[in-house]
This record gives sequence, C-alpha cells and structure tokens, in this order.
Amino acid sequence: MFTGLVQSLAVVADLVQEPGGVRLVVREPEFAARAEVGASIANNGCCLTVVEVDGDLLSFQAGEETLLRTNLGNLKTGDRLNLEASLRMGDELGGHLVTGHIDGLGTVDQRIDDAEWCTMWFKVPERLTRQMASKGSVAVDGVSLTLVDVEDERFSVALIPHTLEVTTLGLRNVGDTVNIETDVLAKYVERQLDGTGDRGQTSENNL
Repeated sequence: MFTGLVQSLAVVADLVQEPGGVRLVVREPEFAARAEVGASIANNGCCLTVVEVDGDLLSFQAGEETLLRTNLGNLKTGDRLNLEASLRMGDELGGHLVTGHIDGLGTVDQRIDDAEWCTMWFKVPERLTRQMASKGSVAVDGVSLTLVDVEDERFSVALIPHTLEVTTLGLRNVGDTVNIETDVLAKYVERQLDGTGDRGQTSENNL
C-alpha cells in the first residue's frame, strides 16, 4: 500500500531484456541505501519488487503483462520515473490510499500552463471515469491528485509548482501515456451499486 506522495524522481539506468519480461534498473542512491531485496516500491505508481541492490542501483523485474498494461513498457534509458516506498504501519497518510495496482492507461489530452501552475487533462476509458468524481482522488503515475472536472472520457487536475518539479508530471506533454489508478473506495462503491467494477488491475507482485 502507498500514499501517492512521490519520494524521488529517479533515473532509468538500464533496461535488460530477460525471458518473459525486462529487468528495470533504476539509479536512486537514497533508496538504494535503505532498500532490501524483496521490498515493494511503486514505479510510476506500479508496485514492483526489488530483486537486487547494487551500490546506488535498484533492480526490478517487470513481466510482459505489466509492460503492456502500464507505461513502464515505454521506458528508455535516461527516462525519469516516480518512486515511492511502501507504506508502513504508523506512517502518516498524507495523500490517499494507493494500492500500486494500475487500472488502465491514460493519455495527456491537454496541458494548460499558467505561470508556474498547470491544469492537465487526461483522456481515459469511460470505465475509469465511472469511478471518479470532482474533488475525489486519483493517482496519475503514482501521484496522488484531487480531481477537478470529470467528463465521460477525460478528467482534469490542477498541478502546483512543487508537483511539477518533483514528479514526472512536469515532464508530460500532450500525447504522453500515464498510469491511472482510481480510488480504491470508488471501486467498491461501484461494485456494490451495479456489479460492473473492473477486475483488471496490474501489479507485478500479483502476476
């Protein structure tokens, strides 16, 4: 479980093709100094397991299903990605409860910059907007955000300068792909109301 408060904007150091997937190697000295093999870390909101720690490098394995269902499959060496360590009992919940299971991919539909601030619109399947409401919560690339407007197939968020500076969202442009996780409470509500809640969630720990 995570909070959606990104702790590092890390760098992709290498992508190694392996049978059945890819080994994602990330350079992040502070994370590597305290991480242990087997730990869960969200990479752009997708929960992955640490399989190796080597100096300032962390290695994760992402299977074909994860690469297809998340934007991790689009990564290249030198790209940036959001990292967050898993929530521990007793930690302050500053964002909202984020599972690390990606519900679907979204696309940056519009970016409206206003000085250092930004309003960003994301195009998503309608099955995801059914689980959204204005002033509710959503995780985009693992970043906990408050929904502003929700339409049938897209939604908007207002991004403060700090978020733009310390997460991948500041680097996103129209057409870029992002990972979307809707609020876990909204999923349960939808299932109770009409039984159409989507079961397709992606976490490498569950594959």
